[in-house]
Amino acid sequence: VQLVESGGGLVQPGGSLRLSCSASGFTFVTYSMAWFRQAPGKEREGIGTIVSSGQARYGDFVKGRFTISRDNAENTVSLQMNNLKPEDTAMYYCAAGPSGALSLGDWAYLFWGQGTRVTVSA
Repeated sequence: VQLVESGGGLVQPGGSLRLSCSASGFTFVTYSMAWFRQAPGKEREGIGTIVSSGQARYGDFVKGRFTISRDNAENTVSLQMNNLKPEDTAMYYCAAGPSGALSLGDWAYLFWGQGTRVTVSA
């Protein structure tokens, strides 16, 4: 199983980034896919999760700034992040869970990527 994130980097406040995660080694279409993040000294938090049908759920802090999407034909999941703020600085992780449910708890996810760093700074 592999989950490989890409798209992180340095962006100015108010800017945008699109993260991508390429998945292999499991039946992607049956898995819930999610994005989490962890800032230094803070607990990991769920950003958004999406199931095969395209139905998605977001953490309360997202407030419409982030959009999760998936391509079941390409086995990819993406996170479009707009209006980024310094507090969005963190490692961002892609995760896959077998439950098929819209859970934002990390306990629901079996496979994890290595993460991609996002830094929001002027």
